[in-house]
Parts: sequence; C-alpha cells; structure tokens
Amino acid sequence: MRRVASEPLVGVDTEAASFHRFVDRVYLIQLSSRRETAIIDPLTVGDVAALGTLLADPRVEVVFHDADYDLRILDRDCGFRARRLFDTRIAAQLLGEPAIGLAALLEKHLRVRLDKKFQRADWSRRPLPPEMLEYAATDTRHLPALRDTLRSALERGGRLAWAEEEFAKLEGLRWAPPQVNGAAYLRVKGARLLSRRGLALLRELSQWRDAVAGELDRASFRVASNDALLTLASLAPRTRDALSRVRGLSPRLLAERGGALLEAVERGLAVPEKELPRFPRRERRESDPAFNQRVERLKVVRNAAAERLALDPGVLCPKGTLEAVARAMPKAVAQLEAIPEMRRWQIQVLGTDFSKALAG
Repeated sequence: MRRVASEPLVGVDTEAASFHRFVDRVYLIQLSSRRETAIIDPLTVGDVAALGTLLADPRVEVVFHDADYDLRILDRDCGFRARRLFDTRIAAQLLGEPAIGLAALLEKHLRVRLDKKFQRADWSRRPLPPEMLEYAATDTRHLPALRDTLRSALERGGRLAWAEEEFAKLEGLRWAPPQVNGAAYLRVKGARLLSRRGLALLRELSQWRDAVAGELDRASFRVASNDALLTLASLAPRTRDALSRVRGLSPRLLAERGGALLEAVERGLAVPEKELPRFPRRERRESDPAFNQRVERLKVVRNAAAERLALDPGVLCPKGTLEAVARAMPKAVAQLEAIPEMRRWQIQVLGTDFSKALAG
C-alpha cells in the first residue's frame, strides 16, 4: 500500500461469495497500478485501513469496472468511501459499446482474452489455488490500460463530461440493508400457484431453510432449492419416507435435519384457517391519460436522440427519469435542473426538445 499510495491511478476490484455463503462479505481485494498487481486477503490481513485512505485520496484516480456493488460492500464491511472514480462499464455505456462486460471490452480494445470459469467460484475458501489467484489478478491488471482507451474515446466524442458527472454520482453510494418484512417467501417463483395452506407451509419451510443456512453460513438455495420447498409445500409430507421422495433434498440433509423439517411441515399444517396467509392485493393505480401522453411524447424525443447518438435509450434517459420529467411538467429548460433524476449532460442533450414536447 505504501508503494501504490504514490501512484496517480489504481485499478480496484473485490470478490465476495454471496453465491456460496449466507452472510456475504469481502473475501478478496485486487489492486493494480500501472506497474504491479497485488491481491489482499482481508481474512488474513485483518486491518485494511490503508486501502480506505487510498480510495479517499483525491490525488489518486480509482478505476473500477461496474463500481456499484464494490463500493457498497466496501462501505458495508469497511466503511470506505471513494473520491475520484473512473468506471469502465459506465464509460462503455456512454460510448454506445454493444457489449459492456469486462471480458468483452478487454478483448475488443486490448486483445486480451479472459477466462471466466471462476466467475461464480467460492472466494471464501482457503487456501485459494494459484489459478484462482491468477484469475482474480486479471480483473484489475488491465484496468489502467482499458481506462486510457475509453477515456480517449470519450474525449474524442465530446462525452467525457457526461462520464465525469456519472462518476461523481458514484461517490455518494452507500450500503443499504435489504428490507426484511417477513414475507420473502411470497417472492418465491411459483408461490402464487399454492393454496393458502400451501403458503403457510412455504412460510414455515422458508424460515427453516434460512435458519439452517445461517447456522452453516451457506447460501439458502444450497440448503434446499426453491423447487424443493414448493414441492414440500404442495405435498406436505409427514414422514421421513415421504421426505426421501422429494427431489432436491440430499440424503445427508434428511439424515441430520429431517426431524426439524417435518416439524416445520407440522407447524404449517397447524395454522388456523382464519390465519392462513394470502397474497396482498395489488394496488390499482388510477390511469392518468394526460400523464401517459406526456411520457410517450418524451419517449419519442429520447428515442430519436438515442438513435442519433448511437446510444441505448435506457442509458441516455431511463424510464424513471422520463416519468419524473412528465410529473414535474417543467415550463422551461432551466426548470429541468430542479428534477433530481436529470443529469446536467442529459439537460444539454435533451432539454430543449423535452420542453417542446411538453409544450405540445
């Protein structure tokens, strides 16, 4: 970190293990200057405060590819904030690149081919084999050079200011814990096909699975799949023999936790009829033809500009922003600045035509 702290630019990436662990965290941090690449094991090092100092140093440009998740988990696990950012994914979007994944960009611009076979690997395992460490290193080793290529293209296209505004927005990213309302089981795909009794069973089974997953620190779907829970909720098996015929439940799981699983089934069956859960009614929104018409007029303008600029329409101005503008009904271009969803660069590109569209 002492060597890298004197560098004007550093590429950063993190590896987590949400695909494998119940409680996710940063399990690996990769750093690359223009001269060297290092991998930090936070499980071994412990104190990584020096990285936080680096990220917050305005003299150092920090390059990520798709910084959103990395910045959120670095905030969650370490309390780190990044100051001066360059996101190669955002840069590629604003350039109208057809493929914005890191592997695609490196192959196109630097003739570097990445092997993504460890994309869903378990980064919490120790020791990490050499081939996994090499894979992790490649995620940042070429970021400085890719940043240079994309930045030059942004400058040539007159879009560097657009990107810099987007990068500045990233500085405000913070981790927000997911809202837990006790009804996560209702979001299981296929739950709507269950009876109300089946929903009661699914609720108990989901709570059982999460308890086991938390105890083992294992991703919930690795304890039992959603399909297995839906089958259990439909059939309500009450014996170990019946459990053994349900696909997706391992013999070891049934041997060690079959009793607790049957108890969860019994709890679901014991819920009184009047207390059985149901799907909440979907809120019906009153249709507003005038609002819908304004959104459509703005969309026509946005789509024409996107075609002219060779940009994805959603990148140029997403639907939520169109709706915010239609809701605010600005009378002049200057009034667009008061709409939080609108960027300065979007106002420059779309402002005049948006105002004309809203004026009819």
